[in-house]
Amino acid sequence: MPDNSLYGLVRPLLFSLDAESAHNLTLPALRRAAALGLTKLIAKPADDPRTVMGIRFANPVGLAAGLDKDGAYIDGLAALGFGFIEIGTVTPRAQPGNPKPRIFRLPAAHAVINRMGFNNGGVDAFVTNVQASRFYQSKQGVLGLNIGKNLDTPIERAADDYLYCLEKVYPYASYVTVNISSPNTKNLRQLQGASELDALLSQLKEAQLRLADQHKRYVPLTLKIAPDIDTEQIKNIADALLRHKIDGVIATNTTISRDAVTGLQHAEETGGLSGAPVFEASNRVVRGLKAELGDALPIIGVGGILSGSNAKAKVQAGAALVQLYSGLIYRGPALVKECADALR
Repeated sequence: MPDNSLYGLVRPLLFSLDAESAHNLTLPALRRAAALGLTKLIAKPADDPRTVMGIRFANPVGLAAGLDKDGAYIDGLAALGFGFIEIGTVTPRAQPGNPKPRIFRLPAAHAVINRMGFNNGGVDAFVTNVQASRFYQSKQGVLGLNIGKNLDTPIERAADDYLYCLEKVYPYASYVTVNISSPNTKNLRQLQGASELDALLSQLKEAQLRLADQHKRYVPLTLKIAPDIDTEQIKNIADALLRHKIDGVIATNTTISRDAVTGLQHAEETGGLSGAPVFEASNRVVRGLKAELGDALPIIGVGGILSGSNAKAKVQAGAALVQLYSGLIYRGPALVKECADALR
């Protein structure tokens, strides 16, 4: 079916550029459009409030981390009608990420492969950007801040990086996400192992409670996990989340599997695969977590949402909220309202 929306007209131009150039063109343009009031022309979801983790979300459709790693485009993204915005992943020190090219579109599969590698300007610049945004200043919306570790920090010292970032971002976050599931930082996914996860969550929980006391405000912690885990790992992660009283879980990050894209151009590129091919893998993890957690803590479902019906399926699998990323590349801003309408 032809896409006659404004984005449908612009997309061929964006897709004629390499993926990272298109990304770097779109976000500043969106920021300018929001500043000029042009984003008022985009149809927004009706208010459909949900309270999750003690936070009121205007609607259950959020932006996943990764699109705005430095928090430089918060106001432009907020103008698209999301119920919440998550930015990052940010690391203690600035780092350039992996060599370019590092993002690849697979249009036939409605998919993206990225190996960005937590490219960002460091947590101090990140916090400055958050503070400067009207979205943060107005205190009207929900802002998730996603934290990670530097590439050159040894994995056995990873907790130091997470604790450092948590300390820095805590005062400005509606909630904080701990990203231990990117496939693009060497050994990072080791932190999903039972003993490593136990040690990390124990330290983070202790820091969270100390910071809550210091700032007189409790900021929920969520953990972002990979789709490439088996039933036993899902059980171990759910058990750790409950024992350490973590507030929520985000399922899932990108996949390293290529089963769904075999034979397509760019399919053999290293990195995390997102978009339609991760939909079922992500839903499997959401269902597994829901079976283990019940209503004890909420699941935020992300991975392969390209339509309102996809968003609905994610919620039926057990998610309380959903997040979009790759779907926006293929469907544009109209996807936000479509998903929110489907979940209302």
